[in-house]
Amino acid sequence: MEARSTATEKPLRSRMSDPAELVPELAEVSASLFKATGNQTVPRTTIGLVHLRAGQIVGNTYLTIMHSGNLRKAGESEERIAAVASWRDAPYFTDAERAALALVEAVLQPSADGERVSDELYAHVSEHYDAKALATLTIAIGQINFFVPLAVIGKPLPGKSFAEQWT
Repeated sequence: MEARSTATEKPLRSRMSDPAELVPELAEVSASLFKATGNQTVPRTTIGLVHLRAGQIVGNTYLTIMHSGNLRKAGESEERIAAVASWRDAPYFTDAERAALALVEAVLQPSADGERVSDELYAHVSEHYDAKALATLTIAIGQINFFVPLAVIGKPLPGKSFAEQWT
């Protein structure tokens, strides 16, 4: 189904031309980030949950739909996907997943006391992830943050593949 604007009934389009065409080096950076997070120290599902939560936090429909779809394709239940936004009181997540979700929230949301990732949170996350896994999880948060400006500024259309996305 083609996305349409309710105000004008014109087809919606992304605001930006394909950034990978404009800056071909983007493909190499993207591939390197995916390779770094694919080292199997953090389950792909956990990374997907973190990416979904990041999309929700920044309020970007494209990222939220894309990462929900990726989790669905990986076999995640609708309950787990829907509960990511309210993970703190949802019974669907492991302690390690909860630690990862707390970490991405801390990184992306301002803190009243100024420190986003407290020593306590770092220690809690470290209980679930060894040094390499914690570095991988940190890179996974950086990975989604790398793509946030493309999603927010470029405004790609939700539900379209990356390849068919850009004007």
